[in-house]
Amino acid sequence: ASSVRSRTRARPTTCCGSTDWSTGRRRTRSTQLRAMPQTRVVHDVVCTDGWRVAKTPWEGVRLADILDDAGVRSPSAAIRFTCFDGAYTESLTLEQARRSDVLVALNMQDKPITHAHGGPVRLYVAPMYFYKSAKWLSGVSVTDKVVPGYWEERGYAVDGWLDEADRNSDAA
Repeated sequence: ASSVRSRTRARPTTCCGSTDWSTGRRRTRSTQLRAMPQTRVVHDVVCTDGWRVAKTPWEGVRLADILDDAGVRSPSAAIRFTCFDGAYTESLTLEQARRSDVLVALNMQDKPITHAHGGPVRLYVAPMYFYKSAKWLSGVSVTDKVVPGYWEERGYAVDGWLDEADRNSDAA
C-alpha cells in the first residue's frame, strides 16, 4: 500500500549552494532541499532478504522537481546516483526517476534521516526493492544509459521492481 501527498512551500529563487550534494554542476545544501516543496510518501519498505516495514512515511523533494530545476529534459537519459561512502552507486531510467513516488528524502518516520539509515539525504524509490534507495546521497548525474550500481554488480536486478508495483503508473 502507498500514498503520495505534496506539500506546498515557497520555492527558493535558487537551489545553488556549496556543499552537501550535487546535480551535475549545481551544488545544493540539505537546508536548501528542506526549503523546497516537500512530498510525503507512505509505502512499505521491502528488502530482498525478506523483511518488510509496513507503511513507512518518507518526506523529501520529488526527484522530478530537482531534475526539472536542473534542466534535465532528454527522454532517453538515465540518472546515476553517487554516495558519500565512495562505493555505493545506483541508477534509474529517466522515466523511473520522474515518478511522483521517487524522492530525495530528508525525513523517515517523521524525523530527519539518521546517518545509520543513510542520512542526512537519501534516495527513496517506493515501488522498488530497498537496495534501489541509495544511502548517503552525494550526487546525481545524467547519463545516456542505465549504469549498473553497487548491488547490480553483485547480481541484483537492474530494475528492482517490487512484485506488486505498478510499473506503468506515475505512482505505485
